[in-house]
Amino acid sequence: MFHSGGWMSFLQASESRPATRVDRALLMRVWGYAAPYWGPILAVLVTIVAISLLELIPPLLFRDLIDNVLPNRDFRRLNLLAVGLIGIPLLSGVLSVVQRYFSARVGEGIIFDLRQQMYEHLQRMSLRFFTHTKSGDIISRFNNDVVGAQTAITGTLPNIVTNTITLVTTLGVMLSIEWRLALLSVAVLPLFLLPARRVANVLRSIRRESMAHNARMSSLIGETLSINGALLVKTFGRQDQEAQRFREVNTRVRDLGVRRALVGRWFFMGLGMAGTIGTALIYWVGGHLVLEGSISVGTIVAFAAYLTRLYGPISALTNVHVEFVTSMVSFERVFEYLDLPVEIQDAPNAIVLRTVKGHIRFEDVSFTYMSDPSAPERPPATGNGHIPVTPTRRWALRHISFEIEPGQLVALVGPSGAGKTTITYLLPRLYDPTEGRITVDGHDIREVTLASLAHHIGMVTQETYLFHDTIRANLLYAKPDATQEELEAACRAANIHDFIMKLPDGYDTVVGERGYRLSGGEKQRLAIARVILKNPRILILDEATSHLDSHTEALIQAALEPLFEGRTSLVIAHRLSTILKADKILVLEKGHLVEEGTHDELLARDGLYAHLYHTQFGAQAEPVP
Repeated sequence: MFHSGGWMSFLQASESRPATRVDRALLMRVWGYAAPYWGPILAVLVTIVAISLLELIPPLLFRDLIDNVLPNRDFRRLNLLAVGLIGIPLLSGVLSVVQRYFSARVGEGIIFDLRQQMYEHLQRMSLRFFTHTKSGDIISRFNNDVVGAQTAITGTLPNIVTNTITLVTTLGVMLSIEWRLALLSVAVLPLFLLPARRVANVLRSIRRESMAHNARMSSLIGETLSINGALLVKTFGRQDQEAQRFREVNTRVRDLGVRRALVGRWFFMGLGMAGTIGTALIYWVGGHLVLEGSISVGTIVAFAAYLTRLYGPISALTNVHVEFVTSMVSFERVFEYLDLPVEIQDAPNAIVLRTVKGHIRFEDVSFTYMSDPSAPERPPATGNGHIPVTPTRRWALRHISFEIEPGQLVALVGPSGAGKTTITYLLPRLYDPTEGRITVDGHDIREVTLASLAHHIGMVTQETYLFHDTIRANLLYAKPDATQEELEAACRAANIHDFIMKLPDGYDTVVGERGYRLSGGEKQRLAIARVILKNPRILILDEATSHLDSHTEALIQAALEPLFEGRTSLVIAHRLSTILKADKILVLEKGHLVEEGTHDELLARDGLYAHLYHTQFGAQAEPVP
């Protein structure tokens, strides 16, 4: 099991560490994603070689035209040259389409693999990851970074191969035609290479910073333009302040884009000047050789045509180095997420819970939400007696022990912050205890599979979450193969069927983002129906009814009756009626279990529960007639 402190240290380091070098290990890892597509990659390489060889022919045809066809007035050879000048680009174009097809297969396949692997990996992360990570950053990794990684495979790497082959073959032909001009052509090569390394590092730094700010922008959009965010902004009148916050991030993204464009333009201007100098030298020296009778006019024309094929690949390869180094940033950012250790996962020999009776034990359980639970509870004093200002460990639960028999209804009671919700998170392994253990039917829940544990536990949280989909789809999330009769039976048991049937589209009504088209009570009853459909052996319920009207409360209380039957139930109780029905009441305060017993027993003790009863629950008690 990976220690949560180590996990958080890893995440913090990934956010602040400098860009890693493009070394052999990174390249081999990138190749690991391309390797399954070796067939299409081979097809791409073959077409690249074929296109490069074909494009060597036109300059030779130009030389033949000037040196032989025109002086000899050879009409037949002229016709053949014209056919060649048309046919070669046509064949090259067809091969480029084939190359693009296989390149797209590779690129889209790699995008699919990266996204799928990252999605499956993040789904296994504990809640701790999602409470420490902005959703906008996650979305940015899936969209911007994965696409950037694909560009490295389908754009940058094929360009490297294409331009390398073009450069080598072109230089070989130029050497065979006139070695002196060929050597002169490559004499300007340092002018291409000198700025490349510096520009690559600058652009790489700009790209990484730009991605970070884009992720921040995505987070800000997701937070303030969601339904809950927009409602909060409007009710507090913070539109101007949020617009200013967005302006600051947007300005930074814009400025980085301008800087990146400017650096790139200066770089390309330098490459263009290098090519211009090389071309001028060829015409100058070549012109002298023509005037001296050392070479023909056709040779210098062919050389001028080949210069484009020589300096173009050199410029492209120099730029590809820049693109490749910057595109590796995308892979780095994707790998940062893929390398995050999974805090909650199945043990190597985890067992599958086939059947569950519902016997639950918390054995000396302690838990802290802090990233480093090994930190001291109080920092040690320094030599002068002062305590340094460092984070101290705050226990959400401390030495909690209790037992729930199969079929019992147990109510959790206590003031806000007492640790009630934490207990309901630990039982289904949304977090693991920092100390102690939790068992179900005698099995430590860390030694059973997560899937089988989730199968036997149903949760109704205080904030009901519904997908932006139909009522039917939200219900089927609990049991995908449920029939219409089963859906209706569950909804009748939850007192929501009649309401659904009054809707224009019935069970096919779309509930809206997070179910915002429904009231709180309607969402709560849908959540209860969903759990009834799942039919778990263990029920966890946060009984959120305090904000509902009396009629809706009555409907929900009636819906809970069939939900409790035959199940082991752990309920954060807000209603006196639930507390009175409980077989056992657990009273929590500041993370400690301070009282345990039935309603009458706890009242007789005149402790915390009695105080809570008189201040919170007593008003709900019906007057005795």
